[in-house]
Amino acid sequence: MTFPPSIKNLIEQFSTLPGIGPKTAERLVYYLLKKPKSDLSTFGDALEHIKDKITTCQKCFNFSESNPCEICGDKRRNPAVVCIVEKPQDLFALEKTNEYAGTYHVLGGVIDALEGVTPEKLKIRELGLRLKQDKVKEVILAMNSDLPGETTILYLTKFLKQFPDIKITRLAQGLPTGSDLEYADEVTLSNALKGRSELV
Repeated sequence: MTFPPSIKNLIEQFSTLPGIGPKTAERLVYYLLKKPKSDLSTFGDALEHIKDKITTCQKCFNFSESNPCEICGDKRRNPAVVCIVEKPQDLFALEKTNEYAGTYHVLGGVIDALEGVTPEKLKIRELGLRLKQDKVKEVILAMNSDLPGETTILYLTKFLKQFPDIKITRLAQGLPTGSDLEYADEVTLSNALKGRSELV
């Protein structure tokens, strides 16, 4: 016996999401079938309108409902300190620590030869323009402690040498090697921010 076409289709759609295999997709679909129709309508509306409401901040390249985003538009933030992250999830993880009052720059990935991600595919050129315009004094490199993250840090360190007045730091190594910034707890990230070191 096979699934009804509508259930099969939804299972296939869930299976396209990262980290969701066929069995997990199946459980999600059957969970949704037990929910009231009003809950499903709310869920469907949230999915349908996410692309309409969310834009990319043209300054830091974070996802936001405004442009510039809330962080870039906040006059209380220090624009002279820029924390460079791989993806928006890393930015939100750092924000949860309530330890950082500077701004961010989302690269949109990390350098990864195996995946075909070269520096030209990241927001590095835009970073250079921003550093000149905003008179940045410190750049914090907040990449994951894995091979692509370390490769990106090495590349950015060389790239940033053209700005001799900018101090280059990275998060302290309280983050376990191979871990994802997105999944680190607030205490670990807070300590990593406080203990960041200058790169020479």
